[in-house]
Amino acid sequence: MSIPALQSGIAGIQTGYANLKRDASQIAQAVAGGESAKDVVEPLVNLKADQIQLAASAKVVKTVHDLLGQFLNTTA
Repeated sequence: MSIPALQSGIAGIQTGYANLKRDASQIAQAVAGGESAKDVVEPLVNLKADQIQLAASAKVVKTVHDLLGQFLNTTA
């Protein structure tokens, strides 16, 4: 059984996690390389956006989980 909302939520989590790793790596490289604070601003902002995306995607997955649980309880 395919549930598009669940698939979207999981894809959002995977994308957010990949972006989170990318941005954290950019920050670590900038700090280790002694680059200016200006060089870490964009990855820091992106890190916050990644956090929001992960939270929103997790809420989608939780909502699908809750709805399926209610559906199963109603039909059982």
